[in-house]
Amino acid sequence: MPTPHISAQPGEIAPLLLMPGDPRRAARIAETFLTDAKLVSEVRGNGCFTGTYQGTPMSVMASGMGIPTLSIYATELYRDYGVQRICRVGTCGGISSKVRVRDVVIGSSAHTNSPVATIDAPGLTLSLAASFDMLRAAVDAARSADDLAGASVHVGPVYSSDLFYSGRTDIIRALDRLGTLGVEMEAAGLYKCALEHDREALTVLTVSDHLKDGSGDMSPEERETRFGSALAIAAAGLLA
Repeated sequence: MPTPHISAQPGEIAPLLLMPGDPRRAARIAETFLTDAKLVSEVRGNGCFTGTYQGTPMSVMASGMGIPTLSIYATELYRDYGVQRICRVGTCGGISSKVRVRDVVIGSSAHTNSPVATIDAPGLTLSLAASFDMLRAAVDAARSADDLAGASVHVGPVYSSDLFYSGRTDIIRALDRLGTLGVEMEAAGLYKCALEHDREALTVLTVSDHLKDGSGDMSPEERETRFGSALAIAAAGLLA
């Protein structure tokens, strides 16, 4: 039953799935975070790996960049492979002055300029939010963690932008005033796919740079390696 974008056979992808953006980060998660992970799909160079975490089957597969690409993978995973929960684990740019580079953001909801929030309900804007049980478990895990490598954890809305480069700095100011923690490009699409397929989703992000405070960006190497705290929180959400 392989799909156009996933070549795994039935049963080879676990019901719980971690979803970073970068395929290299997915491979690193499989190697360092999962136990006995095996490659079960590799279409267009995007590997899907399945192993276990604390004895529970878990898979990891990258989403690529942006809502359209994520929506392809999430739809096929939910619809065709029986995945029940997906947790996006990636990076974001900080918006709020409350967050700092290397902090962790748990996205309780996602604002977006993408038509994904309006296309299925003309005249309305859908509320795109995380699944409550996953959100609660992730927040509980963050609050009880004793090793976050000096990072703080924040819970609140994020902004999923369809544009990486944009001159609309007024949008960022408005989002900051409304309590938005960070900007990324996928969470709203994941939350929409979960709603559409009656499944669950969550987003856990590491702040890799900041749009306002100039505190310094994480290096590409740090983005690949400094995800331990966010991964543990994401896994707790999946295991809820």
